[in-house]
Amino acid sequence: MQRAPGSFHDEGYGFDAFGLHPPSLEWAISFGAPLYERYFRVDSRGAERIPADGPAILVANHGGALPIDAAMLCLDVLRRTPRIPRAIADHFVPRLPLVSTLFARIGMVSGTSVNVRRLLERGELITVFPEGVSGPAKPFGLRYELQHWSVGFAEHAIRHRAPIIPVAIVGAEESWPVIARIRALRMFGAPYLPIPASPLPLPARFLIRYGEPIHADRGHEAVDAEEPELVARTAELARAAVARLLAETLDERRGVFL
Repeated sequence: MQRAPGSFHDEGYGFDAFGLHPPSLEWAISFGAPLYERYFRVDSRGAERIPADGPAILVANHGGALPIDAAMLCLDVLRRTPRIPRAIADHFVPRLPLVSTLFARIGMVSGTSVNVRRLLERGELITVFPEGVSGPAKPFGLRYELQHWSVGFAEHAIRHRAPIIPVAIVGAEESWPVIARIRALRMFGAPYLPIPASPLPLPARFLIRYGEPIHADRGHEAVDAEEPELVARTAELARAAVARLLAETLDERRGVFL
């Protein structure tokens, strides 16, 4: 699929400022196709709600031992839209040897405020998981129950007039559940070492659902992106939208298997 104009900003030698390399991205799309199509059998609906251009923020739930959900979401966007999703990673991910370089080549960006601001200023689509590490850390009995919800994305959405598209991802928490966390081992700055229930992710089917965009600045000629009440209200609107989508998607999945 031809990418939208402005999806890639070449800073020289075929890389953008964050290390994105289009040939590496195309390789990752091809490599991930069998996982997407046959292993996880991704069922996706609502991708047409993602704006074709301009700054926008995908906000999704998060779970599982490793970010398989993030990978399937990014693949879904790449396959169904002309956008390049820029996954915003926790602070320790860029410290990981070898894989951090690969992640940068296919679009991942370290989640500093400066990086997010720069991406949105140039009209990029970013993908955020506000639960952060608290999502994968939750016990299996709490799967799909949203955990601590950071609000930084809401300030950026207001400041850059970027619509927030809520996303529900179902399947990751059954595919690779965590049975233990070793908090004494904080390798490369990670808060814990996850111990998954299986050596490899199980082939649970993934359901991805996109909700209606949320426009935090709608109806306002001027808004204060640093107003705490507005930021908190916007973040809570997104959280409620993701929770509602999750509930609907889980009900849909139960209906299929009944």
